[in-house]
Amino acid sequence: MLDSVRSYASQMGPTWLAGAIAAGPATMASLVTGGATFGYALLWITVLSAMLGATSQYLSARLGLLTERGIVGVVEEHLGTWWAWLLVADTVLASGLAQLVIMKTVAGVSATITGVDARVWAVVWGLLLAVGLAGGGYRLAELGAKLLVSLVVLAFVASVFVVPIDLGAAAAGLVPRIPSGVSGALVAAGILGGAVHITLVTMQSYTMRARGWTRDDEGLARFDIGASMLGAFGVYSLAIFLVAAAVLHSPGVNAADLTAVSAAQALGPLVGGYAKWLFLFGLAGAAVTTLGGNTVVPPYLLADKLGWDRDVSDPRYRGAIVATALLGIGGVFLGGAFFQLLVLVLAFGLVGTPFALALVLYLLNDPGAVPETNGPTANLAGLVLVGVTVVTAGSFLREQVAGGIDPITGLVVVFAAVLAAATLALLALFVREWLATGRRQHGAAE
Repeated sequence: MLDSVRSYASQMGPTWLAGAIAAGPATMASLVTGGATFGYALLWITVLSAMLGATSQYLSARLGLLTERGIVGVVEEHLGTWWAWLLVADTVLASGLAQLVIMKTVAGVSATITGVDARVWAVVWGLLLAVGLAGGGYRLAELGAKLLVSLVVLAFVASVFVVPIDLGAAAAGLVPRIPSGVSGALVAAGILGGAVHITLVTMQSYTMRARGWTRDDEGLARFDIGASMLGAFGVYSLAIFLVAAAVLHSPGVNAADLTAVSAAQALGPLVGGYAKWLFLFGLAGAAVTTLGGNTVVPPYLLADKLGWDRDVSDPRYRGAIVATALLGIGGVFLGGAFFQLLVLVLAFGLVGTPFALALVLYLLNDPGAVPETNGPTANLAGLVLVGVTVVTAGSFLREQVAGGIDPITGLVVVFAAVLAAATLALLALFVREWLATGRRQHGAAE
């Protein structure tokens, strides 16, 4: 048993990449905003996000292991080109918006630290990203960024033992409810979207392939997912949320008023005057790490759809990476504070996630797509996952519409309507095929 654990631990990897993207600045901003604005009221969704994140990663990994292909290619083969393009468009829109906002974040934080204009930093980071990823030299930068993020997470975890956690209020926060108002639904969707996001769902099948894992490695994949999403990401989320709820929450706190500097106060009980700099460096590290991982998502899916090699040796794939990196520079011109935009980008991504999850579940129940279809437990877990994401995203959309329809809200509503129609069409297709299979089996029995 111990030898198996040691063997698994030495081979872990794919879901840790997903975890590094999930534990980015948007998730950090959502957790800090949730704890500071609503106290412990959203603790339940913080706990649930790690569990559902692990579930989504398992289902996506299982599809990759059983098909030994990327999700876009599997969708195109078994459902058709239209469905594959819709999945690509869904993912590219969500990851593209994330690219802009995260670039705004890393440029803004860099400007705060150095005093150099954020626009200059956006160009610097965009060029470094393009050169580094196109040349395959991202590993050193990622290692440094992960080190910075780890220091911030360790500081938050240590702060849990220093700050006065109200256990009674925390227990009450485990009862599911979404605080009224646009910000309550937005923050809840942001927290859940940090762990259950279309980018993470689609990338998992490709990281399985990059490692060369097959259905024989399913046990290793489960261990990898448990250690990364349930373990590391779960501790990350819980520690940040509890410290923010204990230190930053007060009746006068408003989500729209939070900034990175004010959020750094949460680390004050542990590191005193160094809190601001530790938080800012950690936020920058998280942004750089996530920016690097997010940049390759659109090129990966486009390469799979268009038949390119998913390697920098293919100039088309390399060109797509450079274009994604450079287009992200435009994020520095987005209006609004990046701390609030980070929460919004996760909520937007959550709106597009149920469709991707529905595709994964459909394919895992199609004997023509996988050699071993899902069992009842996996299907139940998948349906719960889809249900929770639909309800949370729906609450976010309802509150956004209630606050008034502006161009951005209108775009999100149209985006959600198209994907909802596609998801219902996919459900109808599944039911029709299930009934047809039942009739064929009944006819054979007679």
